[in-house]
Amino acid sequence: MRQFYVFIKCELGKTYDVASDIVDQIDEARHVHSVSGVYDLLAHFSVEADEDIGRFVNQRLQILPGIKDTQTILCFNAFTPDRGLGEG
Repeated sequence: MRQFYVFIKCELGKTYDVASDIVDQIDEARHVHSVSGVYDLLAHFSVEADEDIGRFVNQRLQILPGIKDTQTILCFNAFTPDRGLGEG
């Protein structure tokens, strides 16, 4: 599995609608957080190893109503207290 995060900027007044749409319509969404700063949401996704992340973001996420902008952060390794260095 491949892990990545997407910062999402929403149209004014649409943050909660966008968050609901993501968790309701995108099975690969693991968590969606409202955040402060330039972006409104931070979403965590997990996809199959052969999934094209760019296509996923472009064709599955960015098409949702109310999304103005995104920034994708790719994950390399996950460090956890119980597993140490590993693949997320």
